[in-house]
Amino acid sequence: MNLIQIKLKIFNKDKNINKVLIIFLILLFLPSVKSQAQNFPDQQLLPNYKERVLYGDSLLISQKMLSGADNESIDPNEYIVGPGDKIFISINGLEEIPITSRINHDGILYIPKVGGIDLKNTTLTAAKEKILNSINRYYKNVDVFISLVNIRKIKVSLLGDVKKPASFVLPGNSHLMDLITTSSGLNKTADFRNIKIINKDSIEKKYDLLSFVRLGNKSDNPLLNDGDIVLVEKVDKTISMQGEVKFPGIYEYVNDEKVSDFIKISGGLLNDARTDTVEIVRFDADGKSEISKYYSYDELLTNMVVLKNKDRILIRAIPDYYNEKFVRVSGYVKYPGYYKVVENKTTLVDVINEAGGFRKEASLADASLTRTMGTKIDDPEFDRLKTLPRADMTDDEYNYLKAKSRQRVGRVVVDFVELFKRGDLAENVILRNGDSVSVPEARNYIILLGQVVNPGNIIYNPKLTVDDYIQLAGGFGWRAEKGDVRVIKANTGEWVDADDVDSLETGDTIWIPETPPGPKFWDVFITSLTILGQVASIIAATIAVIIATRK
Repeated sequence: MNLIQIKLKIFNKDKNINKVLIIFLILLFLPSVKSQAQNFPDQQLLPNYKERVLYGDSLLISQKMLSGADNESIDPNEYIVGPGDKIFISINGLEEIPITSRINHDGILYIPKVGGIDLKNTTLTAAKEKILNSINRYYKNVDVFISLVNIRKIKVSLLGDVKKPASFVLPGNSHLMDLITTSSGLNKTADFRNIKIINKDSIEKKYDLLSFVRLGNKSDNPLLNDGDIVLVEKVDKTISMQGEVKFPGIYEYVNDEKVSDFIKISGGLLNDARTDTVEIVRFDADGKSEISKYYSYDELLTNMVVLKNKDRILIRAIPDYYNEKFVRVSGYVKYPGYYKVVENKTTLVDVINEAGGFRKEASLADASLTRTMGTKIDDPEFDRLKTLPRADMTDDEYNYLKAKSRQRVGRVVVDFVELFKRGDLAENVILRNGDSVSVPEARNYIILLGQVVNPGNIIYNPKLTVDDYIQLAGGFGWRAEKGDVRVIKANTGEWVDADDVDSLETGDTIWIPETPPGPKFWDVFITSLTILGQVASIIAATIAVIIATRK
């Protein structure tokens, strides 16, 4: 074997190893990919009504309330007696004859002197009648009391799209809901409205669990029998309800369900729903294009209009129906509260007059009108700037951020003093639904903050300047930044240099900043040593170079 053949053999061997490695990696990651695909289904295709919280850990909350079926009353016309049920019989004639007997595995109840009574597939009501007839054939002129005293256990299976398929041993009077709440729960993709129950004789029936949970239809929460298999399928077909119903959303499709029944299980129509036009949007036979059909609600109640897979029911609202229009007046008016407004007619003066006018403590200069409707505007630039540090902003960006932060959203520019004291009707704006009028108490003082000897509030005097107020507060503090005094205007929140303020107004704030502290001695000492060390290193290196050059 020459060198080329040896190299080819090694290459082919490496190639085979690579193939095996690739296959191994695929098999390793395939389960995780599959599980991720299962964990992230198309959420738009899944039902989303609120009762679907029944799946998952929330069942643990319901379990304590709903799983105690053995303590519940029994409907004798519904309960089927069977092997394991214990029945007490009292026969009263000349003397009482008490008998307690259990139905055996063949469905026979044995009564001494009477014999066996076949109770297979018999309701409790029918079983009592059979027992009574059998006793009366043997005993004459007696009173008979019959009671079920011990309920048997049954074994049922929960399979399909559930968290943990398993068999359960339950009390004989358990219903479908008891089984669901006793289990580990249903999956998010489970079909609540088409649950199958298959009995021992392979007879299959479907039940709509949502109909029981939402409407209380007991027929959709059947009594379980021994050997039943409860099969929960995965959602495949859906329908949706949109608009003016109590519970809009996506629902499971149920065969032959009428539109009127679907509206009912969606909670029924809201008060403002249009009943003259209900739109049904459905796909053509090709499943590619959609068409709309229109019915009145009365037509849907009287006609057999059946839903199809992927149908969408659209129920629209009556425009401006019971649309309340109010404004809120708060603060220092005689009668604060809510007041009705007539669209495009009621003015600010009208509402203040209806509220009894201003109280003597009211501050017209600080009163404001805020509008809530149509004032929310997205500002991506402001949202972006809020996340940036100051060092990463330009001056324009920083100024915009400050101005935007001080903005009072919805504030309508109205001069209450001009309107109510000077009678300038140009300020008499027309109010809209949702407006809010705020009239605060007059602030007859100036606020001093920061580095003054006695910070606090000082009674307003229009003749005093910024320096006068600082002197009244005891003068500057020992660390005051005297050349950087600011005034914060009460009405606008604007910061103004004290030198640029011509006059102060009530509620204004005078802020004296603190002189930044100098560097600490230890920090200076460490920094100085570091610099000296670096200088010494440079000098030593320079001397070493000079000496080496002379040699």
